[in-house]
Amino acid sequence: MSQSLLRALGLLDLVAGGTATLGELAEAAGAHKSTVLRLLRVLEDAGYVHHDEQHRYALGSHLFRLAQQALDSFDVRAVAAPRLRRLRDDVGQTVHLAAFDGSVATYVDKLEPRSAAVRMASRIGNTAALHCTAVGKVFLADLRPPDRAELVATLEFPRLTTRTLTGPEELLAEVATVAAAGWAQDHAENETFVNCVGAPVRGADGRVLAAVSISVPDVLLPHEAVLDLVPALLSATADISRSCGFLDHPDEKENS
Repeated sequence: MSQSLLRALGLLDLVAGGTATLGELAEAAGAHKSTVLRLLRVLEDAGYVHHDEQHRYALGSHLFRLAQQALDSFDVRAVAAPRLRRLRDDVGQTVHLAAFDGSVATYVDKLEPRSAAVRMASRIGNTAALHCTAVGKVFLADLRPPDRAELVATLEFPRLTTRTLTGPEELLAEVATVAAAGWAQDHAENETFVNCVGAPVRGADGRVLAAVSISVPDVLLPHEAVLDLVPALLSATADISRSCGFLDHPDEKENS
């Protein structure tokens, strides 16, 4: 990559970080003002930056259009697929990927063990109840508490098993625990013979893009053994989140 291109990309990072004037940019880039000004003019002509009357630079509209196009074309299912296959093979159990539109959770991928002794009834395209599934609780945990309470107040609470949570207060208390722990469980709440653990996949802005769950019939593993799968689950969701642009530690971005 040419030195000029590297410098131009570096200037975009500096502008995005709040460095604004020509002098500040030249100092931060370790380059002469004339060199920086030439690069800024090229970036400005292309719409990547613009400057105001005080000659302070900010990101330009074309960069935002590119960012929106990248978001629109981003397919978390495709990004997650290789790591989900490895998780499926590592734990030998069924793995689901779910998406959330703000009110409904939907399974968008399902990976079963290559030699599954028991097949799960779930299908891609099925919805997942928010009050009694691990992925549903993961999505609720991502909402701000007021928004979470507002959504939970609109839910119905059909009792699907003897363990199903049946009211807003009970669910909100559990979701608060999920938010603190970083993962959720469904202890035979959706189906009497199935236990699940779920965790979030986060995007660059920290918000949850999707949820991953491991679902296990109790004829294969007892509940306590399913909980032992949480570290493998969290390792997978952390890897996928990084592939989606999420940096768990802010200083990673500064040092990258």
